[in-house]
Amino acid sequence: MSSVICPLSIVPVRGEPSDRAEMVTQWLFGETATVLERTEKWSRLRFDHDGYEGWVDNKQMVACLTPNYDPDLRVIGPNSIVDLGDRQVVLPYGAVLPFYHNGTILWQDQRIHVQAVTNHRPDLERADLIEFYLHPFLGAPYLWGGRTPWGVDCSGLTQMLFILMGIYLPRDAGQQVTEGDIVELLDLCEPGDLAFFENEEGRIIHVGVILTRNEEGDLRIVHSSGRVRIDRLDQQGIFDAEAGRYSHKLRMVRRVL
Repeated sequence: MSSVICPLSIVPVRGEPSDRAEMVTQWLFGETATVLERTEKWSRLRFDHDGYEGWVDNKQMVACLTPNYDPDLRVIGPNSIVDLGDRQVVLPYGAVLPFYHNGTILWQDQRIHVQAVTNHRPDLERADLIEFYLHPFLGAPYLWGGRTPWGVDCSGLTQMLFILMGIYLPRDAGQQVTEGDIVELLDLCEPGDLAFFENEEGRIIHVGVILTRNEEGDLRIVHSSGRVRIDRLDQQGIFDAEAGRYSHKLRMVRRVL
């Protein structure tokens, strides 16, 4: 099986090999994948950062000579551009910088200069680190399958925040709920814990990240629902102060270290 790398800013990943099919996730510049199946126009890929699978247009990938299975540096600053010679690529928040060293990346076996702010671990507590990486996402519109501040879904948000902290979560909420350990009591929650929410049938449909408490001592949670927002969390679930009602029913809280 061959390896490929994303050569564009953001590539849609489809549930079926068709431009009309549902976008199930996004593939960001510099992320790599393994080709599982190839047709004339489409390839089914398994992404190295989370094991997720989906279909990508063959024109939106290139062969990867040096797969980076555990990318440690990603873009966290605005206005980053890399010149690949035939084109310039805007690097989205969270894009991978393959084998970044001394202001260059390794691309197609060549060193290419790039100026970018990276997630080289600042010396911060987890609570502060989450708030730091979260800032560009606040107010971002909800987008099914999205993973960037230009549009993100609930599990895309949690995945990207944890990736920037060096923790690789699965893609979907129903997969993330199997990670880490259960926090038995809400009073024992810590910033960075994942809260999961269920529908009437008991299926996990939503996830968010617990933040520090507000001045009144209430738990805060950041999640993507309409937009990326911060709401109050209690034993019942997420309380939407704008609507004056609970929007999501709490199922459990888990801690991933």
